[in-house]
Amino acid sequence: MESLSIAPRRLLPWWLGAGLCCWAAGAAAQQLPSQLSRMSIEELAEIPITSVSKKAESLGDAAAAVYIITAEDVRRSGATSLAEALRLAPNLEVARTNGTTYAVTARGGSNGNGNKLLVLIDGRVVYNPLNAGVFWEAQDVMMEDVERIEVISGPGGTLWGSNAVNGVINVITRSSKGSQGTLVALGGGNQERGVAVRQGWRLGEDASMRLYAKGFRRDAYQTMAGAAAGDGWSGRQLGFRADWGGADNGATLQGDLYDRQLDQLGGNDRHRSGGNLLGRWNRELADGAAVQVQAYYDHVNNLMPGTLQFRESNDTYDIEAQHRLPLGARHELVWGGGLRLWRSASTNGPILVFLPEQVATHMANLFVQDTIALDPRWKLTLGAKAERNSYTGLEFQPNLRLAWKPDAHALLWAAVSRALRTPSRIDRDFYVYGAPQLPLRGGPNFRSERLTALELGYRAQPTSRLSYSINAFYNKYDDLRTVDAGAVKGTVEVGNHAEGKVAGLEIWGNFQVSRDWRLSASQTLLRERIGLLPGASGPAPTGGTGTLYGNDPAHRYTLRSSHDLPRGMELDLSLNRVAALPYPAVPAYTSFDARLGWHPAARLELALSAVNLLNRRHTEFGSAGVAFERSLTLQLLWKY
Repeated sequence: MESLSIAPRRLLPWWLGAGLCCWAAGAAAQQLPSQLSRMSIEELAEIPITSVSKKAESLGDAAAAVYIITAEDVRRSGATSLAEALRLAPNLEVARTNGTTYAVTARGGSNGNGNKLLVLIDGRVVYNPLNAGVFWEAQDVMMEDVERIEVISGPGGTLWGSNAVNGVINVITRSSKGSQGTLVALGGGNQERGVAVRQGWRLGEDASMRLYAKGFRRDAYQTMAGAAAGDGWSGRQLGFRADWGGADNGATLQGDLYDRQLDQLGGNDRHRSGGNLLGRWNRELADGAAVQVQAYYDHVNNLMPGTLQFRESNDTYDIEAQHRLPLGARHELVWGGGLRLWRSASTNGPILVFLPEQVATHMANLFVQDTIALDPRWKLTLGAKAERNSYTGLEFQPNLRLAWKPDAHALLWAAVSRALRTPSRIDRDFYVYGAPQLPLRGGPNFRSERLTALELGYRAQPTSRLSYSINAFYNKYDDLRTVDAGAVKGTVEVGNHAEGKVAGLEIWGNFQVSRDWRLSASQTLLRERIGLLPGASGPAPTGGTGTLYGNDPAHRYTLRSSHDLPRGMELDLSLNRVAALPYPAVPAYTSFDARLGWHPAARLELALSAVNLLNRRHTEFGSAGVAFERSLTLQLLWKY
């Protein structure tokens, strides 16, 4: 298959062309306000979400630890990337490793690349089969077009499949019908600069389309010791979305192209590029039934020159279908299946090697879930997914949930689930060479990592001004990844010789002080016990446990204030306290961020965002000790 690598010189004409189209068509369109802006606490509880049960239900009825980041939350945070916007979710752990890399996970068990967290963008899984993680520097959207981000902490393997172990992040952009007209976003400060342009227009009475282009540059940081980190980067991206009909009876076609240049010390910059195309068709049938079919193609190309001299590309082909079928007055069945094919090719260097260089793997699944109304207040959910993959064969992921609604404004729920992370190429096909012998290799018999989870949650809105959620969980992990002594003296091999127990508590809430002032607070507590199995052979020195997991803060606290001021002004404040990390050791830190917004006209917005006001610099994750400095960013948003 011909490579789809996107060189910067090839992407630039697309970027400029999209920008010119957006500017040329701007005079005829009108602004449409966000459907999720300035909602009351009562309205927030009624937001329809789809990630918990793959069907629309209100947030207040969802029997899971789910948090919604709304479009208004994203706008008022000043976040310029998806990873930064995820800091708004109290049930996620988000830490920067360096200028380009993030460690994002939920409920502990962190290994730096979040290999137990499933991330979707408009239904497209952005999991990378090379390392079983997410390359956050490659994941981007037009931030002004985000409708909501649904964040579930806890397993979701029954509906979403492998790697939805500790949680699911579902980024949902708004329909092109809700992004009409011209939008221009400019931003600049002492750490980054960026520009984005989007144009939306009607295509007849029942169809619409939008086109966007964006580019940015983010400067390199230094280490806490004052050395250059060499982690600056830049990127360009363009994309489109077209919609026909409505959410229940309609179709969507969308796609993106992107190119990233990631600096390295001494030159030889890395490049990451790719593109995707997704189509989705929905149809509402008689008696409340519905069907959905979705397919997408995703291409990723990664070039790592210099010492590694490594290059890899991945092509993903995915198709899935689901059917919602009410059965009588008590049962609502959701069932379906899918097939995903990966084609991975690598050009190996002298150190980093994947063998075989080219491989094709697949994953096929069937799932069914039944929500049973035991009576008007009690609901029982039973589900299971059967999934076959190229590495470990047939796997099962069952789920049981029980929910009790004592009144219209409270929900008590409990769940027991099983989820798993299937092997990736870095587990099975990975080699690191070094003189005079082979120090590290993948495990030819590496098995899926497994989780059995117990959850208990309570969500309530005792008054029209107060809402809160409390979630407790106990996770039992088996067959966790380790690096063990290999058959050849002095070498190590990937294995499954660790287990773990993680318990925790998640609490968050909102209080409407007045019509124009809202406070939000959260707290997470975590206790991890992850260790080697008896008789495990000499692990590599990866920490006190000898495993590749467990580098998580024991507690985290946040307090946010959003205040609408007179004369079109807005003030948003955020205070965050994060406990120390054990290995590599990272000190605890407290951060304070602020944003001052101003609407001098109906279609114009100016905002000044300040990050890390309490400290000149601090580290968040990893052994490199990269210092994230205080930053100021001025943003301008114009709509027509």
